[in-house]
Amino acid sequence: MKVLILDGGKNFGSSGGRLNTLLCDVASSELEAKGYEVIRTKIDDGYEVESEAQKLIQSDIIIFQYPGWWMSEPWIVKKYIDEVLTAAAAHLIKSDGRHASDPEHGYGTGGIAVNKKYMISTTWNAPITAFNDKNEFFEGHGCDGVTFAMHKAMEFCGMKALPSFICNDVVKNPKIDEYISNYKAHIRANF
Repeated sequence: MKVLILDGGKNFGSSGGRLNTLLCDVASSELEAKGYEVIRTKIDDGYEVESEAQKLIQSDIIIFQYPGWWMSEPWIVKKYIDEVLTAAAAHLIKSDGRHASDPEHGYGTGGIAVNKKYMISTTWNAPITAFNDKNEFFEGHGCDGVTFAMHKAMEFCGMKALPSFICNDVVKNPKIDEYISNYKAHIRANF
């Protein structure tokens, strides 16, 4: 099994992207120890679109590792998805899923990457209560609710989600050892 790890950490402002790269290192080590072949791309270092499309096509599992910036992925991650998934589209989707006989229904069901899985792993300055408490900022929608658009983009291709991982309070109350320990346990439990 081949795993593509996409490091969406960005060197910008006060962030050096180091925590996301560290989590990519943790995932790589854990997965290689379990016998997976791991390939990686650090998006901020630049990439060649066709080469990345081939990596994605050849991978069984894709891990998206990125920080939450302004309630979403950094722009480099979105740019990567737009460019690379478009280049790989013939291997991911056959259509948008609708048919001429019923164009109002079936949108999003034309994905053919049904043997691929993906996982979203994110880092946020927000505490976990901001995601899970209905009276807090994200109104109880949880991490998967906040990353809904990313999940839908992968579902559009036919991919299946593995359980997401989240690190919280990474600026105001960082707990690096705890993040590493929890991520190792998450990888071991879900791969």
